[in-house]
Amino acid sequence: MKCHVIIIGLMIALFACRPKHVDLDDFPAGFTPTEVGLKLSERFIHSPHASTNMINYPEVCVWYGALKFAEVTRNGELKENLQARFEPLFNEEKHLLPIIGFFKYVKGHYVDFSVFGTIPLEFYLQTQDKRYLDLGLFYADYQWTLPDFADEQMCKYQEQGLTWQTRYWIDDMYMITILQTKAFLATGNQMYIERAAKEMLAYLTVLQCPNGLFYHAPDAPHYWARGNGWVAVGMTEILRYLSADSPERPKILAAYRKMMETLKYYQKEDGTWGQLIDKADIWTETSGSAMFAYAFITGVKHGWLDAQRFAEVARKAWLSLVPYINEDGDLTEICVGTGKRSEEQFYYERPRRTGDFHGQAPMLWCANALLENVNLTKQKNDENKD
Repeated sequence: MKCHVIIIGLMIALFACRPKHVDLDDFPAGFTPTEVGLKLSERFIHSPHASTNMINYPEVCVWYGALKFAEVTRNGELKENLQARFEPLFNEEKHLLPIIGFFKYVKGHYVDFSVFGTIPLEFYLQTQDKRYLDLGLFYADYQWTLPDFADEQMCKYQEQGLTWQTRYWIDDMYMITILQTKAFLATGNQMYIERAAKEMLAYLTVLQCPNGLFYHAPDAPHYWARGNGWVAVGMTEILRYLSADSPERPKILAAYRKMMETLKYYQKEDGTWGQLIDKADIWTETSGSAMFAYAFITGVKHGWLDAQRFAEVARKAWLSLVPYINEDGDLTEICVGTGKRSEEQFYYERPRRTGDFHGQAPMLWCANALLENVNLTKQKNDENKD
């Protein structure tokens, strides 16, 4: 009898220690990625352009998210509506295109306008309409074509194999890499993905802190959520497509994993992250939280992160963020566009917006990542090579 008790006790202990399975495919009604993605996409379709002067980068990001959602769900009607929104940019709304000649007047912000090329390149991938390819490559190629107004620093960057648009702002780690990665996918030309990898590694080498996170700027030593979010999604995007034999891949993957470990540590009990990642008393910021969620979801699905340790982080983040979407399809608690400041209190007091494209976009990316059907054989092969 005593032996039986011991055996049963051991079985219970073993069962309790068995790794918990966390499902990233099954969610309750109202939380499914299909429902959420459609709600956000339809909200975008009925939203006006964010600016009456030029298509800006937050709109690009949410447009891209909606377009990928249309693809992954095979929603032809949504895709047609997204094309209808773009078609006037070839004609009567051509003035809204970021104009290369205008770049000399927006010193320091070239990256924010160049990223527009991501949208036509994604349209080309889905439609094979060459108009989109030509327009998208125009921006991707110009990013590595030294302009006539280039200063000494721009020339130095170009000599190093980097884009003259380099500025070592953490936002760029998504803005530059997503454009060049899309150009690679649209053309098959390795030059584009190699550009993106070299640029990413240069930024990581200069900007990543020992704990894996990133200061908003050298003179703003604060771990601002959305700034770090751009880095997280930038590394995630390039890892999706960078070949296993790329010399940059191991270093980028190591930087990504280091960042994810620290983000896991700072995740709040409710599944979100704060406006400043390492401050427990600060308000939840949803755009950065959604970007981190996307990075975790994709990392788990592609095998870059141990599912037993990180799947729960990803699921918890998604479940915590969906309730922040109101009845109109607008995400709440999104930090406004924010320049760097040395004072910590500045970040505590930043205004919050509802429905800002900075937040709508990464929630769509999360929905797409949850719906993605990853090739598990390729995933394991890549993981072994890493």
